[in-house]
Amino acid sequence: MTARIWALGLALLVLAPLAGMAQDRSAPASREQIHLSFAPVVKRAAPAVVNVFSRRVVQTRSPFFDDPMFQRFFGGQSPFGAPRQRVQQSLGSGVILDPTGIIVTNRHVIENAEEITVVLSDRREFPAKVLISDEHMDLAVLKIDVRGERLPVLEIGDSDRLEVGDLVLAIGNPFGVGQTVTSGIVSALARTGIGSDVSSFIQTDAAINPGNSGGALVDLDGKLIGVNTAIFSQSGGSIGIGFAIPTALVRSVLQAATTGAPVRRPWLGASGQEVTSELAASLGLPRPGGVLVKDVEPNSPAARAGIKIGDVIESIAGHAVGDPDELHFRVATLPVGPTPLTMARNGQTLALTVALDVPPEIPPRDITALAAGTPLAGSTVANLNPALTDELGLSTTLHGVAVTAVKERTLASRLGLQTGDIVTTVSGRPIATVGDLKDAIAGSGPWVFGIRRGGQLFSVSVR
Repeated sequence: MTARIWALGLALLVLAPLAGMAQDRSAPASREQIHLSFAPVVKRAAPAVVNVFSRRVVQTRSPFFDDPMFQRFFGGQSPFGAPRQRVQQSLGSGVILDPTGIIVTNRHVIENAEEITVVLSDRREFPAKVLISDEHMDLAVLKIDVRGERLPVLEIGDSDRLEVGDLVLAIGNPFGVGQTVTSGIVSALARTGIGSDVSSFIQTDAAINPGNSGGALVDLDGKLIGVNTAIFSQSGGSIGIGFAIPTALVRSVLQAATTGAPVRRPWLGASGQEVTSELAASLGLPRPGGVLVKDVEPNSPAARAGIKIGDVIESIAGHAVGDPDELHFRVATLPVGPTPLTMARNGQTLALTVALDVPPEIPPRDITALAAGTPLAGSTVANLNPALTDELGLSTTLHGVAVTAVKERTLASRLGLQTGDIVTTVSGRPIATVGDLKDAIAGSGPWVFGIRRGGQLFSVSVR
């Protein structure tokens, strides 16, 4: 009895999309409808999903190789010999989105690769070159030369039309076993904080495992609605919590790759906090939701549109926003130019048009790697400007020098420094630029660094 009920429930969900009745769900009308299959969808979609192999040569050496104590006792030479080279390979998936050989995948699949090979569903192999590698979206666009051949492609669907409970298929190459199709439902939408700093992920219980990264998440019309990118797992295998980058973001990267234009990240210039139940009551709002504006960058699109501190941004481009991450994601999916926005101010709903623009690089970043012998050795720092602030998802009114990278097993990593930290002071001296920071650490210690991380301000002492 239980199995029969399950089959009826599955058919109920499968029937409507396959019959072109996406809006009118109905129970199966015949025994034949219970035996419907995903096979027609897979036959259309699977040929456009490829395997992506990347290769790079890395050097391995003992952690004591550069230790001055060991070199001192061995006459300035390391007792562990020269670093050894080994080949590091990565396996992922990709999706053909243009018949001339343009493929989208995850950036982390091809990161730092020296050679990239794409294997088509018919087992032919092609070397690939990288057209776009976007760290902030974790997306990359590859190109293979198919010499005039027209490859099968996946049509891009509208991820904004997804609903929780919709059936989806995940196609990729998990663990390198070969192309595999798994099914599930959309478990949740607008999941943030998973990895990419501008993504609002689709969550699915379709089995996604290592090797699926960059593969396709398709709806029952056979259209791409997401690029599989991450899983939540304590074992390394699927436990039914997988995440895909929605096509709302994929479109902008693909357009840049096909036109040759750079990826332009739209900028609003306002940041804030989630409106909780308590905040909603104090602001006279009927329900929690939206973003309470706390900072507005001078001369930004938000400032020019008239957005002020204390306003509550409720929607942009017709999409409701529930928190700052969702607002950040929605802005990232939009083109530069005029965009409608609604907000609440003093109990009134206002409709504005904000002219989204590219964040300026003023002052220049002056990206600087702090060398050995300095108190923050192993970190890379840069001047804050609107472009960097937007990339890191930081408040628009922060002042100081941003930490953009921290190498492992260095003094900076041992101090607990993290990407996104802001160095605000050194021994009480305000730090506004990279030049200020370099001057402040040029002498002898001790030093006390004022660090801002999120909403916290703390100090780090170095002697």
